[in-house]
Amino acid sequence: MTVHLHWFLPTGGDGRTLVDRHAYTDGGITRNRTVSGVRAPDIDYLVQIAKAAEQLGFEAVLTPTGTWCEDAWLTTVALAQHTERLKFLVAFRPGVISPVLAAQMASTYQRITRGRLLLNVVTGGDSAEQRRFGDHLDHDRRYARTAEFLSVVRGVWGGRPYDFEGEHFRIEGGLTALPPDPLPEIFFGGSSAAAGPVAAEHADVYLTWGEPPWQVKEKIDWIRRLAEERGRTVRFGIRLHTISRDSAREAWATADRLLSDLDAETVAAAQELLGRSESVGQQRMLALHGGGSLDRDRLEISPNLWAGVGLVRGGAGTALVGSHADVADRIEEYHDLGVEHFVLSGYPHLEEAYWFGEGVTPELAARGLLPSAPVSPLLGVPAANGRPASAPGGAPLLVSGGR
Repeated sequence: MTVHLHWFLPTGGDGRTLVDRHAYTDGGITRNRTVSGVRAPDIDYLVQIAKAAEQLGFEAVLTPTGTWCEDAWLTTVALAQHTERLKFLVAFRPGVISPVLAAQMASTYQRITRGRLLLNVVTGGDSAEQRRFGDHLDHDRRYARTAEFLSVVRGVWGGRPYDFEGEHFRIEGGLTALPPDPLPEIFFGGSSAAAGPVAAEHADVYLTWGEPPWQVKEKIDWIRRLAEERGRTVRFGIRLHTISRDSAREAWATADRLLSDLDAETVAAAQELLGRSESVGQQRMLALHGGGSLDRDRLEISPNLWAGVGLVRGGAGTALVGSHADVADRIEEYHDLGVEHFVLSGYPHLEEAYWFGEGVTPELAARGLLPSAPVSPLLGVPAANGRPASAPGGAPLLVSGGR
């Protein structure tokens, strides 16, 4: 089993800092803060990242969903016109769209892009965020609705009128006149008791945030058992940031620089806000970093696994930090547990894509975890020893949207 490498599109903004350009929200009011080193997510910059990901051999890019992001469907179908092979892992929320309409949108998307759509179903773990979109269900009922939603989506992809009657949806003659070809793979995550059965019944790939290997193994065993009870097989993926350099010392120096942008007040405000989340996965992320400590020794929670991102960022809060070989070691360790898909990112996303693609990817190929080494877009030959063909860290940067 080889690995599938995916990158991330920062449609909420990017930069050389962990501090969110949207600052943080207290009581529903966004408190503005001047943040340096940020880049707006304009289309020109996102095109650069998408093209870099494609050139570096990433299979797909994950595009997030939420209040502070550009719409994932519209953004990625635009980026598809600037790329040839790159797939788009489009995140969306079942609670804010009709399942039949979503099935139709996916079908259209597959025809426009010639089959480059993957779907990331985000049930939602923040009631305040859900209410912004008009969704007032509680946590467990949202997962029950997701199960019905996915039943309808797969049903109407069958090419015949489909009826469904459940607690949340009543569909009469639901139909996608031209089903998608191929059917998009469905990625799904969730750490709660309510999420597990949904993943086991409906997901093609169960996606977890980057926890230490022993915790990831527990999740894999849990979902695999639930899927086997239903006569299904589910594959597994993990969501991680990366800081990969020619030496471990350089990588940890970069992590330390990211920490230097943070102060106790910013961390405390972010932790207070994130602590309100109903997401079990988010609470597991918060538990990893010692309650907001800025001590690097406490933030390395497992070899090369750094929880510093989660001090101020929701969602995936851990990064693989080290030399290219170190990061490849950790990916191989997760792979040995059964993880097949690696959805990666880094700050900034353009430069870190090159560090990983020209450093770690050849390491993985040499170990037989990838079909072949990536081809350098500049030289037309495989990258050697992770050394960039241009300047260290990637191709010349033509960053739009400001810094």
